[in-house]
Amino acid sequence: MPRPIQATIHPAALRANLERARRAAPDARLWAVVKANAYGHGIERVWSAVRAADGIALLDLDEAERVRALGWRGPLLLLEGVFEPRDLELCSRLSLWHTVHCDAQIDWLSAHKTHAPHRVFLKMNSGMNRLGFAPGRFRAAFARLSALPQVDEISLMTHFSDADGPRGISHQLAAFQGATEDLPGERSICNSAALLRHGLQAEVRLDWVRAGIALYGGAPDHPERTAGDWGLQPAMTLASRLIGVQQLGEGDTVGYGSRFAAPAPMRIGVVACGYADGYPRHAPTGTPVLVDGVRTRVVGRVSMDMLAVDLAPVPGAAIGSEVTLWGRGPGGAVLPIDEVAEAAGTIGYELMCALAPRVPVVTDEA
Repeated sequence: MPRPIQATIHPAALRANLERARRAAPDARLWAVVKANAYGHGIERVWSAVRAADGIALLDLDEAERVRALGWRGPLLLLEGVFEPRDLELCSRLSLWHTVHCDAQIDWLSAHKTHAPHRVFLKMNSGMNRLGFAPGRFRAAFARLSALPQVDEISLMTHFSDADGPRGISHQLAAFQGATEDLPGERSICNSAALLRHGLQAEVRLDWVRAGIALYGGAPDHPERTAGDWGLQPAMTLASRLIGVQQLGEGDTVGYGSRFAAPAPMRIGVVACGYADGYPRHAPTGTPVLVDGVRTRVVGRVSMDMLAVDLAPVPGAAIGSEVTLWGRGPGGAVLPIDEVAEAAGTIGYELMCALAPRVPVVTDEA
């Protein structure tokens, strides 16, 4: 039989999360962000759910071609824009909207020959300091684009750096509002954190909101709030089984480096999952896991192909018992991916995107 590890994608959860995002920003149109192969879930696997969005946003031209091949005829936005002049030809062929965040991209557009003008999203660097024009240069960039016959409609966008934290969005919102005052065009500034925390405010949700991690069941402001607090459902489950059981005596150690020593006699289970499957190697003793739907913990260092779990809370567990690394467990139990990520010192985004190619993936339409 094949190795007993499997990831399951839940499109019904994605559909529910998308509707939750809509309720968070009434009257705004919704971008479903499917960059990084739909945050590791697989564009084709989530397609039945995300096609209910008003637009699809991503980064990669190959992924854009995949979305068009699935039959999407609606707005399709390249969030980082084009990377070289010849990419504009594909934008024309696929009717892609694309972000403009630097002078070089405007230069490429000015030299581009096209029969159909481009729809562009002019990006402001309102404080994130990644991509975009500084507020003091934004209007000049808008004027340059407006003068080009290669450009049709210009929309305005920015990205919040602290929508999930105590600093909040007011400083960036003020910069965006000040620099775009009286400029025409639709606007998009909300990511998942801003959408859930501030989307009911009309001056924040504006014309378009961009739902990313929220679609996949991750809380953008964990641990302050959980996915459950926001009414989000896990869209991915990673599950395996026990392939071994060991009885430890007091002082016996587990795994490489002997990071865990049994404080008393105890049973541990060995799970067919390791860092080569995408589980974080740095997950410490205490990282939550479900065995037969019962919460317990990882013990010792995670290996390439295996990890060990404490079976004290599950005395009936044996070889073949189901292990939920994150997502939906037996009997309605749920282990949020954010909790696993927090224990490992990272975020749920990374775990989703790090799922290894060797892990079989199935879709559960239930």
